[in-house]
Amino acid sequence: MKQKHLHKILNIVTILLVTMFFSCNDSFKQVQKIGVSENEPIGIAENINLKHTDSGRVTANLLSPKMLDYTNRDFPYNEFPEGITLNLYDEQNKKSVVVANYAIVYDKTDLLDLQGNVVITTADNRVLKTDQLFYDQKKEWLFTNKPVTFKTETDIINGTGFDSNSKFTNAEVLEVNGIITVED
Repeated sequence: MKQKHLHKILNIVTILLVTMFFSCNDSFKQVQKIGVSENEPIGIAENINLKHTDSGRVTANLLSPKMLDYTNRDFPYNEFPEGITLNLYDEQNKKSVVVANYAIVYDKTDLLDLQGNVVITTADNRVLKTDQLFYDQKKEWLFTNKPVTFKTETDIINGTGFDSNSKFTNAEVLEVNGIITVED
């Protein structure tokens, strides 16, 4: 009698296991993601002070209160929801500063998207202000189609769009809608 009862329990357990296996098999990928939400970053870094060097010389210094790492996605990226300050140093160690309220860096394209009160101040005191600016790290190219104000040594130029290499040697305000000449 005991053996018959044990055999019945084993049959029930086997049926339950087979049922569970087949019902879960289709959603195995979902089971693998238990505890990891697709909307959550895989890493969070706080109080970032990242320095990039070239031949022992600091060329860039990125400061940010917070970075969210979404590099586990199909289109991986890092997000800086509390903004960034980026100090860039040229060959003569002259500093240009980039500030934005929000930034996102896309890994596959090396595109940096700066948003919200974007201000670039170059080493020679030219200032670009806009609400959004893209930087193509591969081509070392800055661009936007948003309204901009670009202040040079002699002019304040307003327009809708901006194009330039990263050194600002060929900076161009697009669709200029106002120029104010600054007098000393």
